[in-house]
Amino acid sequence: MTSHPVELVIFDCDGVLVDSERLYCRVDREVFAELGAEFTEAELVEHFVGSPREIWTALVEQRRGRPLEPGWQEPYRIRYETVLDAELTAVEGITEVLDALAVPYCLASNGSHGEIGRNLTRTGLLERFEGRVFSARDVARGKPAPDLFLHAAAAMGVPPERCAVVEDSPYGVRAARAAGMRAYGYTGGLTPAHRLEGPGTVVFTEMRELTGLLGG
Repeated sequence: MTSHPVELVIFDCDGVLVDSERLYCRVDREVFAELGAEFTEAELVEHFVGSPREIWTALVEQRRGRPLEPGWQEPYRIRYETVLDAELTAVEGITEVLDALAVPYCLASNGSHGEIGRNLTRTGLLERFEGRVFSARDVARGKPAPDLFLHAAAAMGVPPERCAVVEDSPYGVRAARAAGMRAYGYTGGLTPAHRLEGPGTVVFTEMRELTGLLGG
């Protein structure tokens, strides 16, 4: 797989382009506690970062011992939006990486198009990804299934084996491997390195390292 040159870089959004995971985990812990589901920060990092909606919803329902009511999240949306408006920043070094890339790049996230667009706008990154944003809502299955990455590669006209995926969660790394793409696991956020390590995966800590790694 690694003998092929990289012709497309596919970035996850949360935790890779925008430093949002810390903020989400902080508010998640408050909100879920109010719903009767207490989680430690370590549990949130292990089970929630990068996870598809159905996985974390099931975990919350299991912990609280009863289902979540339809529309349960509506009263809490403003809390997330307020924190993101006030505190969200781009991941340190990501603009330098994007400026230095010699190949096309795009974004593929388990988030909705609305969520992605708002976070890119907040951090000044939206124009860099116009027309090249792919959401799990576009496919049958989000990460850790390979569908989203395969969809992004097809839309960009690049074979999977010539794609590199930049991820910060085990779900995303698993999806990249399943898609037959090489994975770059970023550990500068919340996820420890050992949860991203594995076949076909390069683990790195400083985002600015990525340019050299992709060229190597």
